[in-house]
Amino acid sequence: MRYFFTLLIGISFFNMKAQKARSFGIKIGVLATGEQNAITDVEGVLVGQKTLNKKQNIRTGVTAILPHDNNIFQNKVPTAIYIGNGFGKLVGYSQVEELGNIETPIILTNTLSVPTAADALIDYTLAQPENKTVKSVNPVVGETNDGNLNDIRGRHVKKSDVLTAIQNATNKNVAEGNVGAGTGTRCFGFKGGIGTSSRVLPKNLGGYTVGVLVQTNFGGVLQIDGVPIGQELGQFYLKEQLEYSPDGSCMIVVATDAPLDSRNLKRLAKRAMLGLAKTGGIASNGSGDYVIAFSTATSVRIPYQSKSPFRSGEVLRNSEMSPLFMAVIEATEEAIINSLFAAESMKGNGNKIAALPIKKVVKIMKKYKKISK
Repeated sequence: MRYFFTLLIGISFFNMKAQKARSFGIKIGVLATGEQNAITDVEGVLVGQKTLNKKQNIRTGVTAILPHDNNIFQNKVPTAIYIGNGFGKLVGYSQVEELGNIETPIILTNTLSVPTAADALIDYTLAQPENKTVKSVNPVVGETNDGNLNDIRGRHVKKSDVLTAIQNATNKNVAEGNVGAGTGTRCFGFKGGIGTSSRVLPKNLGGYTVGVLVQTNFGGVLQIDGVPIGQELGQFYLKEQLEYSPDGSCMIVVATDAPLDSRNLKRLAKRAMLGLAKTGGIASNGSGDYVIAFSTATSVRIPYQSKSPFRSGEVLRNSEMSPLFMAVIEATEEAIINSLFAAESMKGNGNKIAALPIKKVVKIMKKYKKISK
């Protein structure tokens, strides 16, 4: 077992108070959210973050997602990764593709800090007493490039920052916006960041929960609940004389308590890209868009060692997947929008990225009758 800290080091106060889109009457989709409207609504899931917001040029950080609070190497969980567009640096992909599970926490950070984060995950895994004979570790690390606001070449993320994020992991109050791996990101030309959302299926459909956490750093033509916000604000890709690139990347982490194997987790992961598309994202040439999906159901966990040569445990049939597909699409769409609503304007590395003008957005949403007046 690990020790947890209730204090989230490095998270600024304003982000703890950041409001989600629903705070302004924007309700995406038809399914109910979980209690926190966060990935941590999936039982057992923990999120920890470390924010590096220092001096004039350091705007980066680490976000850690843990499927459970036990030794993950000894109690692996079914996982799949779907590549929407592969312009990125995702460590650990081939073994997950081959074996269908993860054995470490999932770490999100900036592009040039991926090797450091992977090294930290190896340290973390080897240090656990039950792993004293382990000689192979498959760290899973994803990234987006925050080089516009952050001195990314300085590689300021250290192994201690990654370990702090893991140690800080909790199942409450996932901070959004300019925190952790989302500290220096941008989305649709506005300040992006970390965002999260969840959906709960009705009891007659299994009552399962799907949670999503995103690190947004991509572009296109912003839409919120079908409303052409980017066009209304005059900021979108391919607008005449607008210097705005849709490149960047989006990391999407999906958790569910539905008992799924890696094959159906990959099917679930594919649908998360539909949620990205509904926000107006285009998965541009220079965007690394990856979805990592895992199941926390104890019935499908994979023990590192077992006396039996067989695996057992019930998994959902293909015919039961459609409600989960809908849930992940809605949760991904809302998580991305939440990352924009929570983020604040930021200066760094000689540049400035403005936050989404929420007052203007609310006015536009009312114009399209998506918010009651």
